[in-house]
Amino acid sequence: MPGALIATVVASSLLALTRFYPFAGVVPLLPVFALIAHYIVGGKYTLAELKNTLLFCLYSMVPLLVYLVVLYALVDLMPLKWALVCAAAVWCLPATLLLILWMKFHADAATAV
Repeated sequence: MPGALIATVVASSLLALTRFYPFAGVVPLLPVFALIAHYIVGGKYTLAELKNTLLFCLYSMVPLLVYLVVLYALVDLMPLKWALVCAAAVWCLPATLLLILWMKFHADAATAV
């Protein structure tokens, strides 16, 4: 697992230094860790529980989208470091809301463990 993380960082860093720098943002989105997690969940739990996990993963794209939109808007307004901090802080809002709503409406899945 640490090897996949290192490979992701190295690949992103190397791509960022080339004329293909936009692709550096795609590398972290490769589903390396998702493949591992889904394999484990699919092997340990029922198909319905795996599908529940996959549905949560789909909803978790919303906080990522919010982060990207906010960062896109802020890079013109402030230094990059502050834009990144602000976008990450804003990401916390929909991510927290997602967790709260998921636990409220899918409490049976959370207590099944």
